[in-house]
Amino acid sequence: MKQLSKNELYNIEGGFSITGSLINAFEKSIRTIFELGKAFGSALRRLISGNLCPIK
Repeated sequence: MKQLSKNELYNIEGGFSITGSLINAFEKSIRTIFELGKAFGSALRRLISGNLCPIK
């Protein structure tokens, strides 16, 4: 492997780019959190109001 000089090391550029995969993963995680909240809220509302299905 070639050793880089200080000048070459200063010229190295890296970056962060927003890709479709990153946006997709972010959207899916937000949607999952939203669905969990909706399910929890619905279960809590049914529990408080007494509208639970009887277990046979």
